[in-house]
Amino acid sequence: MIEITYHKEGDFFLPNLYLEKEDYENDYIIGKYGHLRLEYLKNHKKAEYIIMFMNKTLRKHIVETDKQAKQRSEILMKQMLEKNPIDENLKNTDPLKWTGLMNNYKHIAEEVIFRELIYC
Repeated sequence: MIEITYHKEGDFFLPNLYLEKEDYENDYIIGKYGHLRLEYLKNHKKAEYIIMFMNKTLRKHIVETDKQAKQRSEILMKQMLEKNPIDENLKNTDPLKWTGLMNNYKHIAEEVIFRELIYC
């Protein structure tokens, strides 16, 4: 049986309640997509956020979303470059154009990721 301790605040005794830290992949550093998903849950799906927080599944959800988003980004970039290849010589001859084209592909991939994984 768990013993509950109390502390006094004013005229009331309140239980000392603490949440345990989640241990899911502590060494994994959450990236951009994981942070975006976390902010979305906090601001738009509060009930879901609180339930995952209380069940200690929030970190797992954020880490898995971040990993899936990174994987999906790599796949989408590869597919777009296969369908519409960018000449590698362009990198040397016109680096600004090459950077612009690559950034366009990256933004397209991110829009898909946002729609499918982050803001759903």
